[in-house]
Amino acid sequence: MKKAKEIISQNNYDINTLRDIMSILRSENGCPWDREQTHSSIKRDFIEETYEAIDAIDQNDPTHLREELGDVLLQVVFHSQIEEEAGNFTFDDVVHDICAKLIYRHPHVFGDVNADNSDEVLKNWELLKKEEKKEERKTVTDDIRAVPKSLPSLIRAQKIGKKAGKVGFDFKDASEAMEKVFEEAYEVRDELSSTNERIFEEIGDLLLSITNVARFTGVDCESALHSACEKFNDRFEDVENAVLGAHKDIKNMSEFELLSLWNDAKIKKR
Repeated sequence: MKKAKEIISQNNYDINTLRDIMSILRSENGCPWDREQTHSSIKRDFIEETYEAIDAIDQNDPTHLREELGDVLLQVVFHSQIEEEAGNFTFDDVVHDICAKLIYRHPHVFGDVNADNSDEVLKNWELLKKEEKKEERKTVTDDIRAVPKSLPSLIRAQKIGKKAGKVGFDFKDASEAMEKVFEEAYEVRDELSSTNERIFEEIGDLLLSITNVARFTGVDCESALHSACEKFNDRFEDVENAVLGAHKDIKNMSEFELLSLWNDAKIKKR
């Protein structure tokens, strides 16, 4: 491990420099905060940094993306350093394992398997992935429960639905899935005067049913909701700008006035 003064004197840094820095920060003479961290204490940072990288991608901002990818990489090195200190594995082990996995799952590149298009590649990928996991996932339920609970719930729901569908436990088509949405929506309506627990349960069922419709129509629920949120933000901004332009206070606007401005914003953004 390099000493701090040696690192300061460098003009160019690489992945090994990052590893050295993290090792120093976690050392006895390093940073008290970094030394105190555990997987659990920084796992939220991992999630946030990943979302910030995704945001940079959505904004098509290479400069921002470069910075955010560095932050994500730091999280990988940080967690690897914690495990190295515990004697479980090192960052090199992490790199070795992902390289081995990529080689194994790309036999059409590193082996003799033929795959002429992306569909064939994905089919082979899933077969190999299933082969890798067959010892630890002996039932369909095992496979379904293997979907990480930490995933955003919309993504998790679509993955669970897809896995259940592979064994025939599914709707026939999008229309049948849509009927389930109507059914669940009526149940939410019927429970509006009930306890919060009942409404909580029924709204969960409604959201789950919507993810099935999205799955059948090839729509990614998380992306669709993200887009809808952005659309709402843009339209609301137009409404507020119109109110401010009229030198009024939005809090004092009537429901009719706001709805009229909202409809104008919808037409404008089409």
